[in-house]
Amino acid sequence: MQLAPAKLKAHLGQALGPLYLLYGDEPLLVLEAADCIRATARTQGFDEREVLVAGPGFRWGDLAQAGGNLSLFGGNKLIDLRIPSGKPGREGGEALVRHAERSDKGVQGVMTLITLPQIDWQTKKAAWFVTLSKAAVVLELNAPPLSQLPDWIALRLATQKQSASAEALQFIAAHVEGNLLAAHQEIQKLALLYPVGKLTLEQVEEAVLDVARYDVDKLRAALLAGDGARCARLLEGLHAEDTAPPLVLWALAQETRTLAQLSAQRDQGASFDAACASLRIFGARQGAYRPAVERSTTPLLRTALLQAARIDRMIKGLARGDLWDEFLQLSLRLCQRA
Repeated sequence: MQLAPAKLKAHLGQALGPLYLLYGDEPLLVLEAADCIRATARTQGFDEREVLVAGPGFRWGDLAQAGGNLSLFGGNKLIDLRIPSGKPGREGGEALVRHAERSDKGVQGVMTLITLPQIDWQTKKAAWFVTLSKAAVVLELNAPPLSQLPDWIALRLATQKQSASAEALQFIAAHVEGNLLAAHQEIQKLALLYPVGKLTLEQVEEAVLDVARYDVDKLRAALLAGDGARCARLLEGLHAEDTAPPLVLWALAQETRTLAQLSAQRDQGASFDAACASLRIFGARQGAYRPAVERSTTPLLRTALLQAARIDRMIKGLARGDLWDEFLQLSLRLCQRA
């Protein structure tokens, strides 16, 4: 059963299931959900907990042994299985299938909590994961996107009886982007520094540090969204983190080429959907490209490609100029409306 993270507390107020599977791209959310499940299990008589970490050299027979090795005088047992790599291998996959089938039969006195990191679509199609998903209560715990981060921060502030203006929430989000653990720590810091009630923008600016994490994927998303201010902030962060310039150029040039191809097909009379299909762009990616194509023209994109070629020569030492300023100018050119 797939369970929305927001419904976890309500679910735990009812009878616990025999098997829980947690995974996602945000370790803080996975840890918090696992802690919540473990705490509830203790209150419902699962006094014994056995932690198994499926790292290199792990013996998968220990999982079956943990499920069958119950104390005659102890309480119920919680098996806390952690798979840091998210790849159990063939032996591990078979062991997980057997354990899921055993849990599905409702073995008394045993409850299992399995935690994984972020997993890809191929892993989701693996037999062991499909079997676990059918037998377990499944929670996918991913970091909220930047557009939803202010709301997430507001909810966290509300739990410590604080609130903040929209400007203050946006300020916090911009300074903790991509680093949810730091966001959690900054929110806790606000509870220590200020009393309950509404926080001002000045108070937030004074307390919150710039602990955002930047990567080129966020830059590509901001570029397609036409968010020039965010592009500038991301480039500044990437520069400060000594990100390799060829990686930044690859991200910008990749999107520029794709937009140029879509624009050229549009000029030839092809529909946007047909152009995307020819380039194998589907789903959410297709939706991200639509506004970028609508605001661009083929001449503008050709100019952007020429600028990308100039940046490539600068990286190779064949041309002079301020490399990061060129990155910024290229990004802003791609964000502007025709």
